[in-house]
Amino acid sequence: MDNREALGSWLSGPRAAAEQMGTDFGYRGERLGLPKDGPGSLATVGRRFAAVFIDWMLCLVIAYGLIAHRDVQGSNPWTLALFGALSVVTLGTVGSTPGKRLLGLRVVRVDGGRLRIGPVVLRTVLLLLVIPALVWDRDGRGLHDKAAQAVQVRI
Repeated sequence: MDNREALGSWLSGPRAAAEQMGTDFGYRGERLGLPKDGPGSLATVGRRFAAVFIDWMLCLVIAYGLIAHRDVQGSNPWTLALFGALSVVTLGTVGSTPGKRLLGLRVVRVDGGRLRIGPVVLRTVLLLLVIPALVWDRDGRGLHDKAAQAVQVRI
């Protein structure tokens, strides 16, 4: 391997270097037994972020208009509290927040069953901390989903 190949593998990352050596990682979700496409397949990162954004905006509007009485500074802690409550209640009952439902997503256990309240609360607390949700494995699952043994799938 000359210097140019070594530099190229370093710049493209360890996955690309491993793939050049013949390693097959498969598609996202294959290790979890999920289909490659269609219903039940792993949700894309863009759709998941869009769903969180929709849910956050919904909670922001409620906190700003109804609870904080139009005090912009006072609506911030209420928005976080409403977001947590919305996540726990909706994921614990129907498996989908309003944003996830609009975008055709659902949160289920890795084995395909419904997520129980304990893992839902753990997942929500870790999501509110933000950092665990931004650290992903090679399937694109955040640490908050891994800790709750959950996966976000398309419906």
